[in-house]
Amino acid sequence: MSDSPFFRRLPGSLRAAPGLEHRVWRRLPALLFWGTLLPLLLAGLNHWLAPAAAPDAPLDGAVLLRDFLLIGWVVLHWTLVLTVAIGCFIVRVMKGPAYVADGYPLPDPGKRG
Repeated sequence: MSDSPFFRRLPGSLRAAPGLEHRVWRRLPALLFWGTLLPLLLAGLNHWLAPAAAPDAPLDGAVLLRDFLLIGWVVLHWTLVLTVAIGCFIVRVMKGPAYVADGYPLPDPGKRG
């Protein structure tokens, strides 16, 4: 990878030790799983405990309201986990080794135009 013109490490750059972001990054899959499963179990329990109605009757409004609240909770949870994952990824990349930036010719300060 050191021969690639795209990823040349800066000589003498060091990697920082992983910190809190590494522990959070490793727990995110479990947080995503349990944060999705628990509201879905509550929705199932909500339907199971709902009063029995005729098979062709529409669902009770309170049951539907709780379903929509739980769906909103799951979507909010996913967006929070995604936001934390992006933050952890950025910190992990910033703690990695430094790379040489692309060189480009600077404009001549004597020339205007």
